[in-house]
Order: sequence, then structure tokens, then C-alpha cells
Amino acid sequence: MKNTLRATLKTHLFRHSARLTAAAGIAACVAVFPAAAETVADGGGLPERHYGTPPDLPITLSGSYLAGRLADGAKDFASAAAFFQEALNEDPDNDILLERTFLLKLANGELTEATYYANEMAGAGISNFLSRLVLAGDFMLLGNYPDAITQLDRSGAGPLAQLSTGIAKAWALYGRGQFSAAIDTIDALSGPDWFDVFKAKHKAQIAYAAGETAEALTFIEEAYAADQGAIRVVDSYARILAGNGQRDEALAVLDDYDRLLNGHPLLTRTRQIIEGGNPIPPLVSDPSAGMAEIMYGLGSAIGRDGAEELAAAYLQLALHLDPTAEFAAVSLAGIYERMEQYERAISALKLVSQDASMHRDAEIQIAINYNQLDRLEDARAHLAALIEEEPEELEAIITLGNVLRSHQKFAEAEEIYSKGIESLGTLKNENWLLFYFRGICRERLGKWDDAENDFRTSLELNPDQPLVLNYLGYSLVDQGLKLDEALEMIRKAVDLRPNDGYIVDSLGWAYYRLGRYEEAVVELERAVELRPADPVINDHLGDAYWKVGRKLEARFQWNHARDLDPEEDELPKILDKIANGLPANPVTDAAQAENGQNGG
Repeated sequence: MKNTLRATLKTHLFRHSARLTAAAGIAACVAVFPAAAETVADGGGLPERHYGTPPDLPITLSGSYLAGRLADGAKDFASAAAFFQEALNEDPDNDILLERTFLLKLANGELTEATYYANEMAGAGISNFLSRLVLAGDFMLLGNYPDAITQLDRSGAGPLAQLSTGIAKAWALYGRGQFSAAIDTIDALSGPDWFDVFKAKHKAQIAYAAGETAEALTFIEEAYAADQGAIRVVDSYARILAGNGQRDEALAVLDDYDRLLNGHPLLTRTRQIIEGGNPIPPLVSDPSAGMAEIMYGLGSAIGRDGAEELAAAYLQLALHLDPTAEFAAVSLAGIYERMEQYERAISALKLVSQDASMHRDAEIQIAINYNQLDRLEDARAHLAALIEEEPEELEAIITLGNVLRSHQKFAEAEEIYSKGIESLGTLKNENWLLFYFRGICRERLGKWDDAENDFRTSLELNPDQPLVLNYLGYSLVDQGLKLDEALEMIRKAVDLRPNDGYIVDSLGWAYYRLGRYEEAVVELERAVELRPADPVINDHLGDAYWKVGRKLEARFQWNHARDLDPEEDELPKILDKIANGLPANPVTDAAQAENGQNGG
């Protein structure tokens, strides 16, 4: 009976593994470890959690396998790894269970166990490039570059495998003092166009680390031409330019990035080094850190396109190779955030060291994750400490204000934004956000004159900001004030963001408030297409339908709005409209304004 069950499970596992392989575009990975499920903390001050079968229940092959599949589908890597490990212990000859356990252990950051399973896979003759990367990585950390190269030479085919292992091998060759062989190894890699920037950047970093600064410049110029938005490429380019005596050109590269993407703390640190006239150290010099760099680069790219499990595996390996790899930690946190695993995101962000360029950004993001967990006081305290540490730095102030505003603590948020505004010297374009956010709080607190002043100041700083145009225009229309100007503001916002359902809704509602119901229907139908699950927009469309005589459709929209979890104070109004419709001939403030009181 047990053999039959194992055969059935192997069939299911093979099909599951095949789907994963096709989705990721690589051969999957595998393994067995004698340990059972663990009780561990997720981080962020949360209670410990047990992974795997509860201690008071028996472990069975089918139960653990099915539980592992369920956890895997929910992207709960820790539980999935524990359950597949249990299943593997029940069926230790199952290569596919071995492969899944290995990959999940790696994705979960359990490197000791992942390494154990990688060795088991090697002993079983299973060809898998990720397991070879894990084994090679341990040799790199020991400075045993010949054995690392041996492992990398045994890796499988496929673009991802070739690029990962090829560049890792180049760093191992550099570690052996074989600079030319390292460059030749990268040059020999052939693949799709997206290979090029990775190849050029790593050739540049190896050349600069080897003291071949002129050659490094040639390589990094090629990478920069391919991708001027990649932060590590920009940083390497600036450093290598400065290292070649081209200080002004290096600063110009940093200036270009600042204009394009509003700067980055890593580049701020590099600018300080260059402006200080100090020697320019290489961004990467240790071979294991170089291997971590390609693991991070590919992991972050894969993570942006989905494939969270594979991306996490790459990033966990990067952190194993280089625990100071701040970009890998931040990217891993981003994956957890997208999966709404905020405790794990906090744990990843705490890996960013205090002296790292992105430490403060990581600390702010920790507070945002506390807020996502509805731990307002933890978020507040975390941000307050950052503000006390650097009172002039606005990011923590804006974040704290946003956190408080998200909990409708508008008075407290207004006070925080005001402190930020008071700290400003000469107003700059980017300061529009502070006035916009404070204006929202003041509008919600009923301080309309102050709110309008904030919105108009925000527009002076950023005249074509669609969010401000929309909010101010909508608020004016809703109050029946300055309707011609308000309508033009909203139209401009729609022109700037034609696919933003909220802004299109504002235009539709402006037409409604002006009594132009047919035009309102057109815009509100489009808004619902763009934001079908928003209760306010559906409610607005119901009102417009009623005004043009489409009463069955109106009630349908109101029922839909009711089912979309509207705000508590809006639900009774929606229910009344479902039961009674709208009053026959209401006279709105906007209609009154249009009939002679416009412009107030």
C-alpha cells in the first residue's frame, strides 16, 4: 500500500515539478535532511511559530506532501520546506521530493540544510545548477577556488544557469589570480540581449579590482550605455571614472542620475568619496562578494517578474556569500512585501547593517511594515526615533505623517507635516508632497481655507501634479466652489493620467454635480472599467444612472457598491438609495452655484 502511495505521489510531484520548471525556464532543484519541523521566530518581535506537522499529530507521507503543496501554493516557504522535508524523510529515495526540499530550504534561507541537500543531490547524480552554485559558494567562502570552479563546470544548461555559473566562475578565476581567464570566461558566455549588461558590469568590476583601471573603464562604459538606470552600474561607472582621474565626469554621471531618479543613498556616499579626493575603492573586490553580486542582480530581476521562490533562492544565496549585501536584503524584503509577509520583510530589512548606505531607508521601510501589520505604536516609535536622530531629514517625517493619516489621525498627521514644513529653507519642487499631504489632513479636519492654501502652494511647486489637481478640483466641486476652475483642474489631471480610475471618477462626479448627467455617465462608466472594485466609483455611477432614467442599472450599481465594503458612514446612504432611489428633484449646491453663485 505504501509503495502504491509513493508511486502516486511521484506522479503528482513530477507533474508539479514540470510546471515549475517551465515557469522558471530552468531545471528545478532537490534534497533530504534528518531534522524535522522547527519552531522559529519570524522576526520583528513576533511570537515564535511552529513549521511542519504539529507535535501532537502523526507525520505521514501523504499528509506532509499535501500540506507542503498547500503551503507552497500560498508562498509560505518556511512551512512548505518543513512539510516537504517531512515527506522526504518518509520517502528518502524520491528524487523529486529531494529537489523540492532543497529549493524551498534555499528560498527560506536555511543554508545549512540546503547545502546538505545539495551534497545529497550531487551524490545521487542529480544535475542541478542551483545546487552546484550552493556548493561552489561554500568553496568560494573558504577561498578554495579550484573546487569552486569544479562545481561550476558541472552545472546544467539554459540561459540562467549559464550566466549564473559563468560569472561566478569568472570571480573564482579572479580569486586564483587568473585575470585574463576570468574575462575570457565572461566573453565566452552567449545568450539573449539581457546578458550584455551583466557581462559588461562584471568584467568592469573584476578589471577594476585587479587594478586594470583603463580596461575597467572600457567595460563599464559598455554597461552604462546598455542601462543608465541600474544603480549598481551607475555607481560602478562613477567610481571607475574617478579611479581613472576623471573626477568631473564621474560627478556628472551622478548628477544625471539625480535628475532622472532623484538620487540614491549609495550614490550620495560615492559622491562624498569622490568629492573628498580619497582613493576610490572598488565596489566589489572579494570573489565571494562578486559571486553574491550576480546572485543579487539576477534574483532582483527575477523577483520583479514574479517567480518569487526562485528569486528568493538567489537572494538568500547572495546574503550567504556576502552578509553585508544590502541590496540583496532590501530586494528580499520587497519580495516578502509583495507576498504580504510583512514579518519576514522586517527580518530581511534588519539584515541591512548600521553602516550601510541604505540603512536609514531600510529602517523607514521597517516602520511601514509595522504599519502593514497594524502595529501603529511600533511604527510610530520607530519613525520617531529616526526623526530624533536626524530632524532635518524629511523622509521619516513624511512617512510618519502618512502612517498617522492612514489611521485617520489627521490632527496628529497635520502636526507632523507642519514640523517638516517648518524645517524647510528655500522651497523646492520636491516639497510639494508635504503641502499636499498636509492639505489632505486639513481638508478632512474641516479647515478648508488652510487646506486650499496648502494645495495651491503644492501646485506652485509642481504645477502639473495630477494628484493635487485632482484633489483640489474634486474638493472644490464637492463644495460647489469655483466650479469652472475646478473642472479645468480635473480635466487637466485626466489628460495627465487618463488611465487613473480615481481621477476619471472625479471628472465624472464634477459633471454630475454640475447637472451634466449624460457626460457624467460616460466618464463614470470609464472610471468603473478602470477601478471595478471601488465602492465609491460604483456608487457615483449608480447616482448618474438614476439621473438619466436608467433606474434598474442604478440599483444594480448601488447593490454592487454595497457589496464592495464601503466606508461605515456611507453604507446607510447606499442602502437608502437601494430602497428609495434618489429624491425626485434635488437642488445641489453645485447647481445653485451654476445658476448664479459660481466662483465663491
